[in-house]
Amino acid sequence: MKHPREVRRAIREGRHPGHTAGLARGYVQGNVCILPAEYAADFRAFCERNPKPCPLLAMSAPGDPRLPALGEDLDIRSDVPRYRIFRNGALQEELADLRPLWREDLVTFVLGCSFSFEEALMKEGLRLRYVEQGRNVPMYRTSVDTVPAGRFHGKLVVSMRPFSPADAIRAIEITARYPRVHGSPVHMGFPEQLGIEDLARPWAGDATEVREGELPLFWACGITPQSVVLDSRPSLCITHAPGHMLVTDLENASLAQRA
Repeated sequence: MKHPREVRRAIREGRHPGHTAGLARGYVQGNVCILPAEYAADFRAFCERNPKPCPLLAMSAPGDPRLPALGEDLDIRSDVPRYRIFRNGALQEELADLRPLWREDLVTFVLGCSFSFEEALMKEGLRLRYVEQGRNVPMYRTSVDTVPAGRFHGKLVVSMRPFSPADAIRAIEITARYPRVHGSPVHMGFPEQLGIEDLARPWAGDATEVREGELPLFWACGITPQSVVLDSRPSLCITHAPGHMLVTDLENASLAQRA
């Protein structure tokens, strides 16, 4: 499936229930966070204060499932392969369709995703082990606090990719051009400095081996809102399941800053 509309149609019809990595190459995929309108102003401020993990691409009007800036046919209630439902800070269930739960006060936030800068890395010849292995990127809940806004506060989540030292420098330079999809890494090496005790036990995703002579690079991750929900405990929060993204009509190239 090469075009975003084709991908979204397959997801909407239940023909693609899995991860979206590698689908619709060249197009932006987004992290999703849906909240009741009473929390919307605080969460928007949270995104503005934490642009690394939460680079805001689009925000809907209350009750409107459409996001025309991201795709004219897009329906947030059905166009993500798997949703997570949190109530009062606890994950209660995962669903493939939000239409039975949809309410007129729900506001959708779509945040930039690292899949965009990964495409740029691969175009430059940098290999991503988890992609080659057909797995999901490892994600870790750190001990690093995000900047609070209103009721929203909690720990930063990072994703990790290992590189040789020379490739690590190139990866930093390349991803720095994409601030709307997390930008450059927040940390390199020494996972214990982020409060990560064991790279083999990610908070989400699949463990990726860091081989001898490689450095682990850590990028701020768009599932940080799922960490923040655990501490902030809004009455309802709906997110994508890790790796099950919203595929948009935005082109990755449109997000790159010129050198």
